[in-house]
Amino acid sequence: MQAEQEAQFQSFVAARWSHLVRTAYLLTGDPHDAEDVTQSALAKAYRSWRRVSRMDSPEAYVRRMLVTCNSDRFRKRRVAERLTDSVPDTSVHDNAVAWADERNVLMAALAQLPARQRAVVVMRYWEDLSEAETADVLGCSPGTVKSQASKALAKLRAWPGLGRIAPVNEMNEGAVL
Repeated sequence: MQAEQEAQFQSFVAARWSHLVRTAYLLTGDPHDAEDVTQSALAKAYRSWRRVSRMDSPEAYVRRMLVTCNSDRFRKRRVAERLTDSVPDTSVHDNAVAWADERNVLMAALAQLPARQRAVVVMRYWEDLSEAETADVLGCSPGTVKSQASKALAKLRAWPGLGRIAPVNEMNEGAVL
């Protein structure tokens, strides 16, 4: 890779790393898996950065790689995780603990969604992509995005405890979901 493209790629990673990791965290539900998936997607982007950097939206292409890398990890053998219904007792009682409880409820609800529905919810409502953009990222039709979002939202509405979560503007906006 030429020095100029190398610098472009490094600049892209520096600017978008935390955003991509947050998106991956919502897809994976685990901070370590999120970093792994993000690194895998960026490694693939690096190999083809000459082509990726010339696209209208390199970030959209890398985001699609992120979703694909997340799907790929399910094809590999992995240790099953068991989510619990409650957070372990702590001695700290402040807003951070309440926010962590809410985040755990949300992450448990997202974790129970099938991978495709979870990806649709993350792309549509966390990334704030349109139905067409989400369809493009996931490689499906806008109708599939609509139906998967509808099914996912119905499941999330039925999840116990999600009705108690404070609206986003009341939460600590600086914290990572």
